[in-house]
Amino acid sequence: MDDAALARIFDATRTIAVLGIHDDPSKAASYVPQYLHRVGYRILGVNPKLAGQRILGEPVVATLAELSEAVDMVDVFRRSELLPEHLPELLAMQPRPAVVWMQLGVRHDAVAERLRAVGIEVVSDRCTLADHRRLGLPGPGAGA
Repeated sequence: MDDAALARIFDATRTIAVLGIHDDPSKAASYVPQYLHRVGYRILGVNPKLAGQRILGEPVVATLAELSEAVDMVDVFRRSELLPEHLPELLAMQPRPAVVWMQLGVRHDAVAERLRAVGIEVVSDRCTLADHRRLGLPGPGAGA
């Protein structure tokens, strides 16, 4: 995916569900969402082990199905081999997210193909924090 497409995704995104969010600040699933929150994105955490806690001012839910509002992006911090178990809940989201972003080291071509088949854009094996910083982007909605 080229830089223009990545910039377009960031500009169109306001709310991000972080699948696999973590409360340990040394883990990417914690410091990446913290960065995204700091630059202006709304972060909704999804992790059954942390359900009921608040992270970045929002309650964490156990599953994507428990999100009470639409999200623009699902940012995935789960091992690649676990992605097929999340596919049904990703496909069941209403409305569906525009983007599923699989973090650095996360890739599952069959899952990505299924998501693309229903119109969801997929970014694989890239870090939202690293790409956002590298592109020098403003917070959400500040472009165009």
